Amino acid sequence: MPLTVNGATVPLPDDPRVSLLDLLRDTLHLSGTKIGCNQGACGACTVLVDGERIVSCLALAVQYDGRAVTTIEGIADGETLHPLQAAFIEHDGFQCGYCTPGQICSAIGMAAELERGMPSHVTGDLAATVVLDADELRERMSGNLCRCGAHNGIVAAILDVYGPAKVDQEVAA
Repeated sequence: MPLTVNGATVPLPDDPRVSLLDLLRDTLHLSGTKIGCNQGACGACTVLVDGERIVSCLALAVQYDGRAVTTIEGIADGETLHPLQAAFIEHDGFQCGYCTPGQICSAIGMAAELERGMPSHVTGDLAATVVLDADELRERMSGNLCRCGAHNGIVAAILDVYGPAKVDQEVAA
């Protein structure tokens, strides 16, 4: 069974050793998903598979046979940016922009985790509804690194879209 990438059916590679990242970039020419550490530590290659975030550099394409992959190229609605993309622009959530696609895909996956009530390491009360504050957000996004200093803008953008109505003063400053 083929996989689906951004709504299009894509055949699996003949070589079962091809990573999902290499399939996306080298075969499908979707350059939004970035190569960072190629060891699953930086998050630059984060994509969504059936709505869940994964690092595509550690995933073999054949593992996702029959599943739906969404990259940064697939989250906008035509010419209309995804709300998180617009928030990254509004809050200067990027400087060089290299980590931005992975940050955005990861944040979308994180929001789905919150909707399912999944706790994190810093979640205080496991029986209560998880509230996305700055500490909770930083913990959940800790697998996505920004090396050029846009971290505060990234946090502000994500909180603007998925967080409580009032952003922490620390983040807003």
